[in-house]
Amino acid sequence: MRENRLVPDFIFESSWEVCNKMGGIYTVLSTRAKTLQEKFPDRLLFIGPDVWQEKENPLFLEDGEMWRPWVEMAAESGLHVRTGRWNIPGKPCVVLVSFQPYYEFKNDIYGSVWKDFGVDSLRAYGDYDEASMFSIAAALVVESFFHYYLGAKKKVVFQAHEWMTCLGALYIKKHVPEIATIFTTHATSIGRSIAGNNKPLYDYLWAYNGTQMATELNMEAKHSIERQAAHNVDCFTTVSDVTGRECAELLDKQPDVILPNGFEADFVPVGAAFAKRRREARAKILQVANALTGAEFTDDTLIVATSGRYEYRNKGIDVFLEAAYRSLYDNDLQRPVLMLIQVPAWVESPRIDLQERLKQGGTYSEPLPDPVITHNLHEPWNDPVLNFLRSHGMKNDGQSRVKVIFVPCYLDGNDGIFQMPYYDLLIGDDLAAYPSYYEPWGYTPLEAIAFHVPCITTSLSGFGMWASKCVGHDSKLEDGVEVITRNDYNAQDVAEQLSAAISRYSAFDKKTVDKVRMNAAKLAEKALWKNFITYYYEAYDFALRKAKERTIK
Repeated sequence: MRENRLVPDFIFESSWEVCNKMGGIYTVLSTRAKTLQEKFPDRLLFIGPDVWQEKENPLFLEDGEMWRPWVEMAAESGLHVRTGRWNIPGKPCVVLVSFQPYYEFKNDIYGSVWKDFGVDSLRAYGDYDEASMFSIAAALVVESFFHYYLGAKKKVVFQAHEWMTCLGALYIKKHVPEIATIFTTHATSIGRSIAGNNKPLYDYLWAYNGTQMATELNMEAKHSIERQAAHNVDCFTTVSDVTGRECAELLDKQPDVILPNGFEADFVPVGAAFAKRRREARAKILQVANALTGAEFTDDTLIVATSGRYEYRNKGIDVFLEAAYRSLYDNDLQRPVLMLIQVPAWVESPRIDLQERLKQGGTYSEPLPDPVITHNLHEPWNDPVLNFLRSHGMKNDGQSRVKVIFVPCYLDGNDGIFQMPYYDLLIGDDLAAYPSYYEPWGYTPLEAIAFHVPCITTSLSGFGMWASKCVGHDSKLEDGVEVITRNDYNAQDVAEQLSAAISRYSAFDKKTVDKVRMNAAKLAEKALWKNFITYYYEAYDFALRKAKERTIK
């Protein structure tokens, strides 16, 4: 570890998920913010897209007086922003920028980035334009703010997250070379695409050419901007050794620093509040399960959940379902099991019949029609989870000791059925399972153990590798996390091991369960941001030194 590290005077961070909760990157930024805000009070500025212009954003606390002279000056130049604070622990400063005006100059922007950095945007489609226009708008915010308030004598860092912000990082590199640039990929676009297209990623990683695969999979534009950013920023980072190898092979660039994702203890209740929240969560989960299926769920029910993005193979949802099917025929199960699949699908609306039962209260002995799903979907016949359940005859009938319920919505507290945020339900689980095939880090298992919920994951997740490294061996359920070895071809074996782990856990007595839950919580403490933030300081130092060398020249 370097002594006499260079420390930034000011930090900019740009992400599509600033004040815009969509996935794991939101968790990275929002849980880390308090730690950085304490270290750099109001010298940390997050920049996000102003996509809530017509409606109230509960995550954004607008303050029209914050940096008002600069805001007015920026508006005169056509840069329209709103200032305030992010409504999360630490309440860091935020600028939300309008990016729609830059579509008019899209071709000129793409032409410049091709000329300056060789970024090929010719075959862009889908969300590429939207992300790029936000990215350039965010960079213009950094440039304008830097010249108005900071200046070349200040040590300034700009950190861009994911390919969606790469264009801005390259803009800063050219137009404001005094600013040190960091690019963090949380998952390479081409690696995710290879895995998502059912191609073997790991055995052939050494043989893949990222650019060639991008052409084959119609990913040229996203791969190009990501690859060129990795090679041109001052410090290129990713979130785990797993993704580090992926970057080296597919982007032809070894990350300069690994930035593992941490968590913040503030999100987890303690003492009597923890016990109360856990009781409430279990009561709500079992109430919904009874109203949907008409089955009786005692407090002895083992609640096993998976969650995350709806990437059927990448996130191991297929393996979770296969394990549930195998558990149906497991005579060694010591407790009834309720398995929840909490991933947002193409949801249409909450089920009215289920809402009516929940409103009336009481318990039910007859199932609703299709008692495997809590919400209505658009095109349910095309949904892979429902297709698996139907093709395997899994109907949550009264004889089955294993019930599977699909919760296909964002659990934001306003889903119409549970009406509780994700963390408020997570605390009620007994066991969590994330048998991922492609998982650069794995926030969902880290969140689980932070809430004292032991979990099962795989050796292909960055979190799984970290857990095994922490305990000094292949981590087992007794350690708080079971890490199942997974490769390109052993999905069925992983399903069998997952089913066996659920069965084994069902036989644990209370003393063992309490110990496992305690071990899970202790492991989570090692991933607190106070322990992981030092890697960010290393990245700041690395980037600032590169920028210093550049400006001296």
